[in-house]
Amino acid sequence: MNAVFLVLVAVSFLVAAIAELSGRAGAMEALSAGLMEAVTGAVPLALGLVGVMALFLGLMKVAEAGGMLNAVARLLEPPLRRLFPEIPAGHPAMGAMVMNLAANLLGLGNAATPFGIRAMEHLESLNRDKGTATNAQVLFLAINTAGITLLPTNVIALRAATGSAEPASIVAPTLIATIVATIVAVLAARGLQGIWQPRAAEGPAEAGEAPGPLWPSLLALAALLGLSAALLVWGKTLGPWIMPSLVVGLLLYGAVRRVRLYECFIEGAREGFEVAVRIIPYLVAILAAIGMVRSSGAMDLLIRPLGRLTEGLGLPAEALMMGVMRTLSGSGSYGMLAASLKDPAIGPDSYLGALLSTLYGSTETTFYVLAVYFGAVQVRRIRHALAVGLLADLAALVAAVIVCRLLFGGL
Repeated sequence: MNAVFLVLVAVSFLVAAIAELSGRAGAMEALSAGLMEAVTGAVPLALGLVGVMALFLGLMKVAEAGGMLNAVARLLEPPLRRLFPEIPAGHPAMGAMVMNLAANLLGLGNAATPFGIRAMEHLESLNRDKGTATNAQVLFLAINTAGITLLPTNVIALRAATGSAEPASIVAPTLIATIVATIVAVLAARGLQGIWQPRAAEGPAEAGEAPGPLWPSLLALAALLGLSAALLVWGKTLGPWIMPSLVVGLLLYGAVRRVRLYECFIEGAREGFEVAVRIIPYLVAILAAIGMVRSSGAMDLLIRPLGRLTEGLGLPAEALMMGVMRTLSGSGSYGMLAASLKDPAIGPDSYLGALLSTLYGSTETTFYVLAVYFGAVQVRRIRHALAVGLLADLAALVAAVIVCRLLFGGL
């Protein structure tokens, strides 16, 4: 991460300096303003996470105390044991990872982050080289950033608000693109882990019982797919019920299991506050670098000429810019998507509108995820995590272009 941070900052300064010396007045002033705006926004962003973190880590603590995480881990242990041989059977990390992935599948981003941070904390407890990412942590983040998405609710809502005749038409291309990205992420994480070895070499978990049959896991997946299909059909009716039902369901489960709900919830919520404060320095660092890249003009300098070369392949400059911006900034990419869909020259139902929507729903803010998840467990040496995340983003970009050209007729 040291090299990434330095390169982003140095390149931004160099581009702005060349522009200023070449007669573009105000380039350095824009760089300074962008830097200060980015770092000023880091603390409110982290503090804005406090309430969400406190709520869901409190609920997570109730579920953990009631044995739900262990039950979920046992249910989905067969496929997880094959993906994560380093994790002992029945470890609570598996349950937390499942909760995170399920939240991402259903488009519940607010719930996914606290569950993911709890999973990283459990994985860190198995880490023999503190401060360095383990193979399991990199693979988990790879799957998380690729993020198979069954229902991109934010994108569907935005498309509907901008007058789309078929706001949910991007569900299929988004699902396909995220599946491709996840496959590439898993293969890349496994393929590159031998190059960046941790100093304390990881080994497989201690031998135990062989993984059980896959059919219970497949039934659980089928139930999740059924819920997603129901949300797709009756989303406006069922959507508002998801979050309250999740809260009530977890608390009722804890009550049935005789958990001291209030005390347990408060303990977990306190951890949520501590985590949100702990990640502030990491957010300041990465947002400062990204803010400098955006305000220096470095991204435009690279993307615009490249976009003219890729336009014939179905990837115009606007879409290429979205792919890059989505990797760097969630708010920036959302603003770009909203502006494009409102633009009469593009609109939500054109090929470009569909492609931009698919790109937003099928890629993740990789730098933000790395900063938050690794920052929460004080991991500074991220090994091949960034390379894997960027490869997954590239795979999603290519898959989105191919699928959108097939479904929406290309340019």
